[in-house]
Amino acid sequence: MSLPVYVQKGCREFSTGSCGVCPQLHGHFCLFFREAEAVSKAPANLIENLPRSRYIEFSLLIAASLIIWYQPCLTTVKLALSNDAYTHIFLIVPVSLAFVYFDRNSVHTQFSGRPWHSYVALMLAVAMRSISALHVLRLGVWWNMLALVIWWIGVVVFCFGAKIFHSFFFPLCFLFLIIPLPESVVNWLTDFLQHQSAVAASILFNLAGVPVSRQDIVLSIPGLDIEVARECSSIRSSTILVVITVVLAQLFLLTPWRKALLVLLAIPISIAKNAVRIFVIAELGTKVDPGYLHGKLHHDGGVIFLVLALFVVILLLWVLRATERPTQVRAAARA
Repeated sequence: MSLPVYVQKGCREFSTGSCGVCPQLHGHFCLFFREAEAVSKAPANLIENLPRSRYIEFSLLIAASLIIWYQPCLTTVKLALSNDAYTHIFLIVPVSLAFVYFDRNSVHTQFSGRPWHSYVALMLAVAMRSISALHVLRLGVWWNMLALVIWWIGVVVFCFGAKIFHSFFFPLCFLFLIIPLPESVVNWLTDFLQHQSAVAASILFNLAGVPVSRQDIVLSIPGLDIEVARECSSIRSSTILVVITVVLAQLFLLTPWRKALLVLLAIPISIAKNAVRIFVIAELGTKVDPGYLHGKLHHDGGVIFLVLALFVVILLLWVLRATERPTQVRAAARA
């Protein structure tokens, strides 16, 4: 496969410095064109050369897992449909499969045998499922879904080898997000978002010069008392924002600490999003029209503030990406 003419021309111009681009950008663009040229000269995807029997084994083992874990999977789907804290689960498997699909041509490795790790993973998953099915311990659906993800990862290593697992490390580990958090953890997260949103909203009122007093999760401003209820914690939009941030960090950042930083920043951004929502609705309800306190913006306007929060995440992503030096990018790519 050869490079398109305009890419070949770009490589020549950047290598000779005749492109007229400022020196700061020269290194980034030069690195891009060199990597593009290297990819174009890479050998064909060797995964396609694996025996067909590997794919048959893989398909049978995945199908078996869906039968064995049918009840936990059904329970998880019902949770995602009925509880806002688990809505993000519907995004996980499609996103993981998309990463595998689009990265498949970048994997150049051959099957190197079945490592012992795969047998350990498969036996561990079966043992975990057996413990739950036999009611040896009272465990929630999270235990069974954890066992299912371990089984899936073990199947990949068993059928295709450890090198394939390392090549698809992110999409495989991303599958752990389909595990429903225990109810106690969800309650703690909801309470955390409630209280922090109330604190952040009171700060916004103070900055805007609006007299405000706070008693735990109840805010009092002239003409209105606001209780930040559990429904106002925005647990659904917060989890979705974190999931989207994880995906964006993986797509556009290469240095691990920048990825981790961006994901961690999504948490205060989510809290700020909730605070802005409380502030805007309260101000509109007290100064424009009381109908805003119970209208569509209150009940269905979460997506508007989610988009605003996502815009902030993208802005931070741009800043972090701009600070990645060509040498750091090259080192991360080789790793």
